[in-house]
Parts: sequence; C-alpha cells; structure tokens
Amino acid sequence: MQWLDVIAGLDTLAVGDAARAEILSVEYDSRAVRAGSLFVAMRGETTDGNKYVRAALDAGAAGLVTDSRESFAFADARGVPAALIANGRRALAEVSANFFGHPEKRLALCGITGTNGKTTTAFLVEGLLRSVQRSCVLIGTIETHVGDAVRPSPHTTPESRDVLQIFADGVAAGATEAVMEMSSHALQQERVWAVPVDVAVFTNLTQDHLDFHGTMDAYAAAKARLFEGVGAKAPRVAVVNADDAYAAVMLKAAAGCETVWRYGLDRGDVEFAANDVVLRAGATQFVMTTPFGAVEVESQLTGRVNVYNLLAACAAAMARGLTLDEVVRGTAELKPVPGRFETVTNALGFSVVVDYAHTDDALRNLIVLARELAGEARVITVFGCGGDRDKTKRPKMGRAAGEGSDVVIVTSDNPRSEDPAVIGDEALAGVRETGNVHVSVVLDRAAAIAQAVNEARAGDIVLIAGKGHEKTQTSHGVAVPFDDVAVAAAALRMREARA
Repeated sequence: MQWLDVIAGLDTLAVGDAARAEILSVEYDSRAVRAGSLFVAMRGETTDGNKYVRAALDAGAAGLVTDSRESFAFADARGVPAALIANGRRALAEVSANFFGHPEKRLALCGITGTNGKTTTAFLVEGLLRSVQRSCVLIGTIETHVGDAVRPSPHTTPESRDVLQIFADGVAAGATEAVMEMSSHALQQERVWAVPVDVAVFTNLTQDHLDFHGTMDAYAAAKARLFEGVGAKAPRVAVVNADDAYAAVMLKAAAGCETVWRYGLDRGDVEFAANDVVLRAGATQFVMTTPFGAVEVESQLTGRVNVYNLLAACAAAMARGLTLDEVVRGTAELKPVPGRFETVTNALGFSVVVDYAHTDDALRNLIVLARELAGEARVITVFGCGGDRDKTKRPKMGRAAGEGSDVVIVTSDNPRSEDPAVIGDEALAGVRETGNVHVSVVLDRAAAIAQAVNEARAGDIVLIAGKGHEKTQTSHGVAVPFDDVAVAAAALRMREARA
C-alpha cells in the first residue's frame, strides 16, 4: 500500500516528503520494524516511542507517523515520508484501519466491559453465536479465537493495530461476528479508537485498577466510554447490569444507543430477568423473562454470578438476532470457561476449584458459592494479591477471605517487583480483622496449594483463587511457568499415592 493511502483521512499537523513509498506493514514497536514498515511513534504512560525513531529508520522504516515535532523533523531530514499528528494512539488506529482494509466495518462487534465477568460473558456470547453456525473472532483475557483457530492473548485488549490485524484475519477466514473484552485501560487509552461496537455489555464495577484510574468515579467513567462510542458512533444496543451500583452511570452514557436492555435477578422492572433460580454444583436453572417472552433456562455453569453472566450473554446474543429458542438451546450446551470455577478432579472426597477471582468482590462471591455447595463442610481458601497494583484492595481481599472461609492460606500471586512478604502482610491484616478464622502465610504458592490439599477432609472445598487460567508467575520481572490447575493436580496425586 502506498504511503499516502495509509495516511489518508489522518488529522495531520504537518506532512513531510510526499514521495511515493510502498508501505509493507504498520508497527508501533521499533523492534518489529523491517524494510518497508510504517513506524507509529507515540507517547505512552510508561515510555515514549519517539525514543526509538532512529532505530526504526535504521531498520528500514519507509514512513513515520509521530506526535513529536523533533521526530518529524528528524525523519524529514533523512528523506523519509513523515506525518506529524496530535494524538498517537488515534493515529495508530486510523493508519492501521487503512492498511488492513477496514475490517472493523465488516464485523458485527459485541464489546464487553466490567470488573468481573468479562471473560466468561465473552466466551458465552461467542458460544451462543457459534451455536447457530456464525463464524466469530474472540479477543479476551484467556485467548484469542479467529474462526476455529486459537491464539494466545498477551493482553485483555491489545493495541489497535493488533486488534485490526486480528479482525482482518477473521474476515479472511469468513468471520462475520466479533466478541471482545474491553478493559478500562483500553477504553481510556483509546486502543479501540474508531472501532464501531454494535452491542455493548456492562457486567459490574468493583474496586480494581485504582493504581491507574485513581478513583472509582474515574474508573467508572472509563468503562462508560464503551456506551458513548470511542471515536465511533454509540453502540446500537446497550446491555447493562441493573443490579450494579454503577448502572446509572452506564445508562446515562448509553443515552445515544438505539436500544437499552437492563438485566438483573428477581426483578420485574428490567428487560431481562432471572427468577426462580435453582443452584447446584454444575447445574443452574432459572426462568428468564425477556422482551420476547419467558422461558426456563438450564446451564452447566455453577453459581449466582454465572446467572448474571448468562443473562448478559443471552441479551447480547438476542441483540445479534438469535431467537429465544436458539438462545435456550445454545445455553444448555455452553461449557464452563477455563480458570473460572474450574474443578480439579480427584478421588479423595473433597473438591478443589481454581478461579481467577482477584478482587475482593470476586473473591467474596466465589467463597459464598463454595459455602453454599459445601454445606456443613469447610471452605479452605488459598489467595494472594498482585504486586505493582492497587494496594488498598489487599486488606479488603483479606477480609473477604476471612469472612467466608474456615481456613485461609495467604500466598503469592504475581508479586512482580514487590516483596511478596510485604504484600502478604497487607492481605493478612484484613484476614485477621475478621476474627477466629484459621490463617497461615505460605509465600511459596506451590507449597500453599499442597498445604490446602493435604489439610482438606471429605466434603471440604479448596479454593485456589487469583490466577485462574494464567500459566506463569511473575516475580522480580521474570515470568516462570506456573499453572494452578497443574500444581493442584500434582498435589492431589501425591496425596492419593499416600492414601
């Protein structure tokens, strides 16, 4: 593609040499630049891509888009076509859309935001769409799907260039639908700039990421941008959890949407409601009322939180044209999501569950569910708190663990650059506030999981919370292989061998 075609429509402050130049790729990481690449140099939160302009040009960049006058002048002086722009992330999205042929206009996108439930709801929506033979792209925390192909997901919401390449790959593979988790970081940073959303879903909002957003109001405002449209028109349909404390914020932001559907439990004043809920391990039933009638829903998912996820997914699927009958049939076949209340099988008479719960609200909901299933038996909870993240939620997570568990083991969970012992002490303080719960600190996560497994008795439920689907543990800047499911399975095998 020619240089002028790639920057067509870009809001430029200045354009240098407009000589013909063939652009073979668009890159924002100078390490990926090759001969013929267009390098987009932009200022970010932690680094400035303009520091690497020289390296990109030395590597053969055939064009530069930059938010720095100095970088613009440097490229122009070297005879490299350059464009000066005011907003680097918006420019990255716009040139990427041009380069990849605007695949975002050829997919009907369902965008999902919220603190908890994004991943499960995204998987459920994709599952419902696929149940009626629609080919999909899925971009989310656990993995990325392009039709039937599965790829790793390094981030919940990638940079716009990467999103658009995935969309282009999906279109080439015959996809007509896309489902995408949209994090608050991505919405605020405009990584989804000019990507049209057809159906927007809000799951809930609880304390998380305040190290980035500062306040809950700012966090909510970032989430609400999904319903306003980020460089694109407002979504056609908004699906909002009416039971959440921040529902009003999202509903106000959704004023420009053609249709607004609210959902909730045990209500008669919302468009999608679940009533007469019956919960069992591996089975959930409820009566779902919708604008298209009421119907009984059955699911293999477990717990009240998944009733919310199912309501959101059913509403989103119906917004994409599925009938009530299709949704009911599809819901019955949906499988649990990896790392979300994932059971590790054993023959020892107790349950071991791995879950991604990494906020106090998610941990509390997880323990409530375990308590319901355990009955008179005990709940043993293994959890930790991530390093280099919001420190104020650590004692809150400790309180959540202590309030509902019989035994708590505080351990490490991606301490990153922080001292695991300091993180553990901050979480432990919250556990101790709750009273007489038996608590210990075992910073070696594998040892903590083994201790929980060895302590469990028949009927107990062991919860291993925080990492879920993750396959690594990051400490001192190094990510080493670590899989809660695999570690728990190994501990169970060792105990079975001793039995």
